[in-house]
Amino acid sequence: MTLGAAPAGARLRHLFQAAPLRALFPATDPGDPTLGALVNVAGGLAGGDTAATRLELDRDARFTATTPAAEKIYRSLGAETHIAADLTIGEDACCEWLPQETILFDGARLRRRIDIALAPGARLLAAEMLVLGRAARGETLTQGTVLDCWRIRSAGRLAWADSVRIDDPASTIGARFALGGAGALATLLLAAPDAAAHRATARDLADGAASLVAPGLLVARWTGEASAVRAALGCAIMALREAAFGHPARLPRLWRT
Repeated sequence: MTLGAAPAGARLRHLFQAAPLRALFPATDPGDPTLGALVNVAGGLAGGDTAATRLELDRDARFTATTPAAEKIYRSLGAETHIAADLTIGEDACCEWLPQETILFDGARLRRRIDIALAPGARLLAAEMLVLGRAARGETLTQGTVLDCWRIRSAGRLAWADSVRIDDPASTIGARFALGGAGALATLLLAAPDAAAHRATARDLADGAASLVAPGLLVARWTGEASAVRAALGCAIMALREAAFGHPARLPRLWRT
């Protein structure tokens, strides 16, 4: 999907989609940029499934990408579920990548990679959240694997690389110096020329777990119980999208319906 600049934020220039992924464009709330909803019409992903999204914003485009609900990764009989997101943010473009949480059923095997390329002056607010088991059912992740990778390039050079790997959930999740029993984890990334100006805000919102990992690149993290992590992540999204982008201090409409 490629979007160019428009008075409302962005206009669609190119779209290719294939089952089970669909892109929809619901009405935008006042003051928000153009909104895109990335929908998995299958309702979830199983072992052996692959879902890939490529998003390109041309210069000066403003766009928010989200999902209408949590993504579900079902128990696998052996094969991995692959998810890939490739974001290219053009000069002076502004992108919000704000999917709702990904829920791993016990026995899920997820391999996810997020590749982001930032042109000079590009601004990005990106969030991802993993829920380790169906929390509403009291389920925890005791079997399965996770490999969750981020790669951020700025002006063609690698600015940040990060991976979370869980090979033995039964021991890793409960380990004191790993996840300490947390049922969920979330990452929020702000890439902007003035990211350093928002470091104190991010640290307050993440109880200190926020850092400027590279010039113009701020990362915050949360771990804990699923509903608490989602609430904290939502508060940080609202605060930073207002402070860094001048957008209204609210979550995308689909997070609120």
